[in-house]
Amino acid sequence: MFPTGFVWGAATSAYQVEGSISADGRGTSIWDTFCRQDGRIVGGDNAEVSIDHYNRYAEDVRLMADLGLTAYRFSVSWPRIQPDGSGAYNAKGLDFYKRLVDELLSYGIDPWLTLYHWDLPQALEDAGGWPVRDTSKRFADFAATVHAELGDRVRNWSTVNEPWCSAFVGYASGEHAPGRREPAAAIRAAHHLNLAHGLAVQAMRAQHADSRIGGCVNLYAITPATGSEEDADAARRIDGLQNRFFLDALLKGAYPEDVLKDLGAVTDPGFIADGDLGVIAAPLDMLLINYYSRFTVSGVPGGARSAAAAPTDSGSPWVGSEHVGFVNGGRPVTAMGWEIDGAGLREVLDRLVAEYPRLPLYISENGAAFDDVVAGDGTIHDPERAAYIDAHLRVCHEAVEAGIPLNGYFAWSLMDNFEWAWGYGKRFGLVYVDYETQIRTMKSSALWYADVIRHGGLPGPAE
Repeated sequence: MFPTGFVWGAATSAYQVEGSISADGRGTSIWDTFCRQDGRIVGGDNAEVSIDHYNRYAEDVRLMADLGLTAYRFSVSWPRIQPDGSGAYNAKGLDFYKRLVDELLSYGIDPWLTLYHWDLPQALEDAGGWPVRDTSKRFADFAATVHAELGDRVRNWSTVNEPWCSAFVGYASGEHAPGRREPAAAIRAAHHLNLAHGLAVQAMRAQHADSRIGGCVNLYAITPATGSEEDADAARRIDGLQNRFFLDALLKGAYPEDVLKDLGAVTDPGFIADGDLGVIAAPLDMLLINYYSRFTVSGVPGGARSAAAAPTDSGSPWVGSEHVGFVNGGRPVTAMGWEIDGAGLREVLDRLVAEYPRLPLYISENGAAFDDVVAGDGTIHDPERAAYIDAHLRVCHEAVEAGIPLNGYFAWSLMDNFEWAWGYGKRFGLVYVDYETQIRTMKSSALWYADVIRHGGLPGPAE
């Protein structure tokens, strides 16, 4: 059993579920532009309709209530609220989120709002995007706008979702929007995303002192493939760029010296201004953790790559460590090719408690894609997904019992949706969506999760 008050949630992001990309004055985002470029998205898919959450949000909130969710984590679309990324807000766009929040509250579901989940207004990318310092300031203004309008009803806020992805998958590998392959720009983007977080925290603190504000990072357990010096260095490098670059900045107010040295061959740190790290390390009320898998890495030249390849042609996101290979560790994998390793989550949680200031922790994303099959009677039996969540929830329970301040869990994702460069070919949802009819159907994993929430814990093995 989990403690009373443990948060039971599920999560989505605006671009992946809303559709209606030109409705009610919404501006163009970098993902709109990216989807229109040949070869960027598997199957040529786009999110113009997606699962039509913009129009079907009331139905979707009723599904959340049927599941028994106590919280729903969602993001707001920056170009829906500020079509050009700055200036006066678009009232119709903001009204959508007011309606969504009111609907959630009417069912007793706590809204957890993420300000940025990768949908930068195209106008800001045209001005240089995240590699440009001014984008951080524009984000702080955006955060203040949204917080001023919703801070009276939304208590839990996070700033930037997975800044590593926005910086290094967007500007180094080019797998994500805006699709640039500019390693030096990616490093600047990473810093400016961190700075945007800190500036946003400051802006929101000045408005509603009772808001709970957190950062959101995607963390991995990192294992060297062998005991060799080369593999140990590879693990240090990937851990540094993936985990410590963001954790140290947000929670310690410094970038790791070894990471800066690794990146020194690509660019000098002159873009880090005096005072930036103090802003980035603004005090937080909580830390949100997205966890999916473990990395096993090798620094030996020619090391085998794992099955978790990019869906389309792309470069390496590992700036300064492009030689590192990602090795199959022999564990079962999801449909994404990601290894299933609940033990890695415990490693991540233990490390946070041991090495960083103590904060309330929340698992803000955890889930798995599998190849779901609709049975003849219309049901979807997905025991692998339930087993994945079960295994990770058992780790969460062990962590709570060990005194780790873990206070909630959000399954990714509430519903099947647009899976970025993979298009609609990968399904993470607890709820199955027929993309032709938009009919929603709870999978067996959703019914299992609802039972877990009802019991306040894990009554038995997932089936």
